[in-house]
Formats: sequence, C-alpha cells, structure tokens
Amino acid sequence: MFANSRPVTSRQSAPHPDLEAVLTRHFGHSFQKPISAYNHAAFVRATEVWREWNPRAPLILDAGCGVGWSTARLARAHPDCFVMGVDQSAHRLARARAQPGTLPANLVFIRANLVDFWRELADAGITLSRHYLLYPNPWPKPAHLRRRWHAHPVFPTLLQLGGVLECRSNWKIYIDELALALRYAGCHPDVRSYAPEGEYLTPFERKYSESGQSLWVCRMSGDRRLRTEDG
Repeated sequence: MFANSRPVTSRQSAPHPDLEAVLTRHFGHSFQKPISAYNHAAFVRATEVWREWNPRAPLILDAGCGVGWSTARLARAHPDCFVMGVDQSAHRLARARAQPGTLPANLVFIRANLVDFWRELADAGITLSRHYLLYPNPWPKPAHLRRRWHAHPVFPTLLQLGGVLECRSNWKIYIDELALALRYAGCHPDVRSYAPEGEYLTPFERKYSESGQSLWVCRMSGDRRLRTEDG
C-alpha cells in the first residue's frame, strides 16, 4: 500500500525567482507576531520533561514529527541526547504515542505550532545538537513560496538554534531553495541525493522510496556565521 505515491508537480522548474527578495525582507525585520499562551505552555512542558530526564543532555528537535517514527528512531540512535518531537496535530501525536513497543525514555511528544516553538527556544537561549525537518509540506505552487520554511518569517530564528540541520524531501526544488537560503544567511550546506539504509525514518520516506521517487537531503553543520541586518 506504500508504493503508490506520485512525485511532486509544480509550475516551478527551478528555485523561485522571488526567494532572495523574500529573504532580504525577513533578515531585515524581526518577526513580531505574539506567541500564543497554548504554545508557551507546550514549550514549558517540553523543557520541563527534558530537564527532568537530564538537564545536561544535548537536545534534538524533530520538527513536524507527524506519527513519531522519526522521533523514536532518533531517540534510540542517540541515547545520550533528548529528543523533542513537535507537531500541531493531536491525531498524529496520538498515533505517535501508541507506537508498538516501549518508547525510549529520552523523548517527549509535544503538540505545538512550530513557528512559536522555534521562537520560544530562541528566546530562552536554547541551542540544538541536531535539528530535523523531515519531508516538510513542499507547498509546490509558486504562489505559496512564503509557506515553505526557508521563505517564512521564522527562518532567521530557526537558524539561531544552531546544531546540525538536516532536511529531507522528495522535491529537489525545495532542497535547492533551502540551500540557497542557507547560503544567503552565510552558511555552507551540503546537498545530495539520498538513499535510505536500514530503517526508514518516516512513513513518507518509506512511501516515496518504495514508489521509486528520488529523495534529497540538505545538511549543514552548526559551525556558521549568520547574516545580520548590516550584512
């Protein structure tokens, strides 16, 4: 039932021509939208669980974790780290918590809006060891550029969190745009095709791979100098 996924289709055949102008605006203006009380409470809960487990444990963020396959696999692969799986869907998180077997102790699933959650982390001065964006919604219509994470006003805040950033997608244009946005910010990403080895990290990864689609990854280490308003 997994090998039935269609490739992403779009009128875009290359990175969006407006991307640099959008980035210039976002890096030149701070994002002032108020953080909701619900998302603040979710952030407080997530950090409490992390510190109860081990306040010195490096932090991994599984951003948009969905049904939590990736969160559990990352927690098992990095037993000395604490993994936060954040998603805004209560239904998906219920499935995450009901996974077969015993979930690792070094993880927590949190329902929150990522835009606010990223900003809460940055405002608290928390840095990440690893940061995963696994198969985000590509928003392939050209008019939806600003809904892609690298063209969203929160993107400069996302980069403040540091760590090894890894994004996987089955739409190469998304990965190419992300790499352009990272280079704009003074970073040095690595882009390459990706073939899963061993366990799939997410159901989407399994579905796309078994459907014969090409997968792509953009990785960037935490050692970087970010662009400022003054360039």
